[in-house]
This record gives sequence, structure tokens and C-alpha cells, in this order.
Amino acid sequence: MERIGIVGLGAMGLGIAQVYAQAGHTVVAFDASTAVRESSLDRLRSSLEPRVASGKLPAEELALLLDRIAIAPDLSALAPCDLVIEAVIEDFAAKRDLLREIEAMTAPKTVLATNTSALSVGALAHALTRPENLVGLHFFNPAPVMRLVELVAHKGASPEALSLARTLTGRAGKEVIACADSPGFIVNRCARPYYGEALALLEEGRSASDIDAAMLAAGYRMGPFSLIDLVGADINLAATRGLSAAMTNHPRYHVFKALEDQVSEGRLGRKSGKGFLFPATPGPAPADAAAIQLRIEATLANEAATLVEAGGAAPDDIDRAMRLGLNFPRGPFEGARRHGRESILSELVRLARLAPARLAGRYAICDNLPDLI
Repeated sequence: MERIGIVGLGAMGLGIAQVYAQAGHTVVAFDASTAVRESSLDRLRSSLEPRVASGKLPAEELALLLDRIAIAPDLSALAPCDLVIEAVIEDFAAKRDLLREIEAMTAPKTVLATNTSALSVGALAHALTRPENLVGLHFFNPAPVMRLVELVAHKGASPEALSLARTLTGRAGKEVIACADSPGFIVNRCARPYYGEALALLEEGRSASDIDAAMLAAGYRMGPFSLIDLVGADINLAATRGLSAAMTNHPRYHVFKALEDQVSEGRLGRKSGKGFLFPATPGPAPADAAAIQLRIEATLANEAATLVEAGGAAPDDIDRAMRLGLNFPRGPFEGARRHGRESILSELVRLARLAPARLAGRYAICDNLPDLI
């Protein structure tokens, strides 16, 4: 079987190594930190031992999995790999420099992949001698559990590189969904209205509890504020600012003051002990829960339509990615069809009419939205 290289052995990189090792591949894994390298297999063993104890993972399978992962002392050990995935810090310069090093030590046919969730894969490829060999493989955390992987194709990526990355990752049990190299890819871009419209409602005077409870009543596993509290308001703010900058500050990606205030005041969610809602939980759904649901799902569908219009992804793939990547009960177009075309379009018109001038463009109906519902 093909050899897989992994560079970066934090939680994400180690999880990716587990994914391919479980599929039977020999994995060559490296981290620049000696301490991280030396602890990596013990950390992986510790994370999987509860599954052995519960009978979900035979002890011999755990032993085989660990045997398939070779911890490399330096990057030169990656030379025989067919696919090498970097999973280091989300910093352009760090990833660019690392990919250059990996490229210099591997064969001309070796496919390189970046696990970036936000950076331009094409810009990273531009720094390489063989840019056609680089693709994006965006795993979701935790990598062994989350089924979705976004396969990001920049304009110069070769069909052979994309095919190998898709084949090996699909054989490892992941659902691989192709998308263009556009800001936020699929999930991080199409999820913005879930948080953004909730923040707009909050600034209009609705409570975080009412908003979350309304979305729970619609079948969502977590409301928008509970999700922000789980991941961290600082992380959500950084993602929103990054996407807003990449999309020339379009009002669809407006950075709401309520989110900025939350971060500046240190109410980051679970990791700080207090968030928009945490440690409380949502109360009962409000009487107008259906109106809240319609508003959020209308903006989700409109955002997804803009991605389709730009050639970023196919409608069915967007629906599937949102179900898999965020555990949504349905994708944005599926949600819009439940309400019906007229309800969705009328809601967006209403929101545009009531919005302050600086945000009216946030609700402008994408030209192709009516045909996608």
C-alpha cells in the first residue's frame, strides 16, 4: 500500500496519522519538536485504550495500528512517501516554508497536501517548484471521528494529484467532497450565516437562549451560540474577520460588535468558563421559533447559492458537506426547500428592507437562488 507522510503531530496531525494507519497504510510521521515526536505514540495509545477497554477495538488491532506509524527523526524519512500531508500551525509562512522543505526531499511524483482550513492553497502552491503536486485536504476535528474531508483544488492542481488524494482518503473511510480554492472552502464559508444571523438577532434584542432553543427545535444538535461557546468566541471572531477580509468586507460577512465585545471582555465560552450562553443551557423554544428558523435558514441558503454561482462547489455537495462537517440536520438547500421558495425569497426581501443601510447588501438575493430551491 502507498506510504503516507504526516508532518505536525498535534491533535490534528496525530488524528490524521491514525486515519491512514487504520486503513492499513504505513505512516511516516514527523514533528519539529523532539518532545512531541517522542510522546506521539503514547498519546495515541492513551486516546485509544478506552476503546480497547470497552471492547470496541481489539487489543491486537491497536498494536497493529501503532506498528504502522513510524516516527521519523527528520524530514528526509519522507522521501519514499506517495502522499505527504502537513498539519502544522495555521500560518502562511510556516506552511509555505515547510512545504518547500518537503518538496525538496521527496520524489517528483509525490503528492503534497495542506490541511489548511482558511489559507489559499493556490498561494501556497505558487511557492513550490512543482505547484501541480499540491492539493488541499481539509480534515475536520477530531479527524478519526469526523467523516468529511474537503478536497481543495487550486487552478494548477494536476488531475493525478487530486485523484490520488481522493482515492487514498476515500479508502480510509472518509467522505471526500471536492471544492474550489475559494475563501472558507465549503463549510467554513457556508456556516457564517448560522453565527452571523444569530448575532444580528442578539443585537436586535433577542436572547441567546431563545435563538439557540429555536434552532434546537428545528433539529440542529447545537444552537449557534452554544457552538461559538464550544469552539471559542476568539476562534469564531478570527474566522469571521479572515473571511470578511478575503471577501472585500462584503456585508454578508459583517463582524458584529457583540462578537468583538465578547472577545475583548474575555467571555470566550467553555475555555474561559463563561460565554454567550455557557454555562447555562438553552431554555424552551420561544413562541416565534419558526420565524427565527426561517431567517437563519434563508441566509444559509443564500450564502450557499453564492458559492455555487462562483463555481466553488455543487449544490448537493454543499448540502452533504454541511451535514457531515457540522452535523447539521440538513444542508442549506434542503432547509430552504422545507420552507418553500416564496417564503425564503420573501424573508430575504423583508430583511433587506429592515436592515440598516450598511447591512442591506447582506440580504441581496443571489441570482441563482430561486433555481436552487
